[in-house]
Order: sequence, then structure tokens, then C-alpha cells
Amino acid sequence: MESSSTTPGGSARREATRQKLYEAAVTLIAEQGFSATTVDEIAERAGVAKGTVYYNFASKSVLFEELLRHGVGLLTASLREAAERTAGEGGGKVDALDAMIRAGLVFIDRYPAFTQLYVAELWRTNRAWQSTLLVVRQQAVAVVEGVLHEGVANGEFSEDIDVPLTAAALVGMVLVAALDWKSFQPERTLDDVHAALSRLLQGRVSGRP
Repeated sequence: MESSSTTPGGSARREATRQKLYEAAVTLIAEQGFSATTVDEIAERAGVAKGTVYYNFASKSVLFEELLRHGVGLLTASLREAAERTAGEGGGKVDALDAMIRAGLVFIDRYPAFTQLYVAELWRTNRAWQSTLLVVRQQAVAVVEGVLHEGVANGEFSEDIDVPLTAAALVGMVLVAALDWKSFQPERTLDDVHAALSRLLQGRVSGRP
């Protein structure tokens, strides 16, 4: 999973190593589960020494927690960029939400294994990183909430909209629909899936005919 920024010198090399560890961890855990995945396997898949894993992360749990932060951070940045780009082009808030839906689908298309892990972890309550997961989840949802609040303020959306629940529902819709697409309808294109969700958005959120 790519970083949203790069840093010079040794920091850049360390970031590249962490990227390899993220990729290895997410692939292995998606294949065989967190408990069954060992640090040795992560190191081998990443092509580094076992000590390198512990140099970058205190434990397997810390690695996975940071993986969640990293992945959801990339998703959040993608959603924010889509909203800001739409605003810069003069689009309305429904257009911004539609652009965010597409950005979410693009992210999931690129990182399906991470998305599968993320959704699965949302339903667990006994993980050491549960509080971190809730925080990063809210960061992503908050971007959508911001657009909805602005739409209510400018009259584009009804004041009756439950903003927190609607934002969570939109994020959840994209996650679940995309996982269904990847798992059961892989013949569909991203444009096809986006068009279906876009029609749902236009009819249910904006109230347009």
C-alpha cells in the first residue's frame, strides 16, 4: 500500500521497508487470518530479516494496528481529495458525494485484501487495536459528514437528514457493495458499480427524480 508522501534519505528507505511489511502483512492475514500469521512469514514475504520487522514495529499486533491506521488514512485522504476537487470544479454537494463514492471504489479496487480485513475487524470487539480502529473509522466518516453538513447548510439537502447515520450508511454502502462486487460479481467494471451506486445516491440522498 503506497504512502501518501515521501521523505528524503534514511526516512524514505525506512518508509519503503514499512510499505513492504504492510503489503506482506495484509496479504498473509487475508489469506490465513491474524492468529495464524507469524512474524517470520511476514518477514519472508516482505523479503527482509525478522529483526527488521521488530525494528519497525514492536510486535505483530502493533504492525497490524499501524496497517489499519495507514490504510484507512489513505482512504480518508482519497475521499477528502475527491470532495475538494469537486468543489474546485464548481460541483454541488451531491456531486461531491458521488465523487467520494467513486474514490472509495477505486481504493477498494486497488486494495481489496485490506478492505476485506478492515470490514472484518469492524465486527470484532476483543482486539487490542479496537479503539484505534474506531478512531480511524470516524476520521473517514467525518469527511462525508462534513459534506452532508455543508449540503444541509446551503439547502441542497433536507434539514431532516440524520447526518452521522447517513454518512456511516454511505461509507458502509460503498464498502459492502464493493466487497460483493469483488467476491461475487467480478465481471462488473468499476464504472458499472459506480453507476449503480450513483443512481442510488441521486434518488435517496438528494431526492432528485
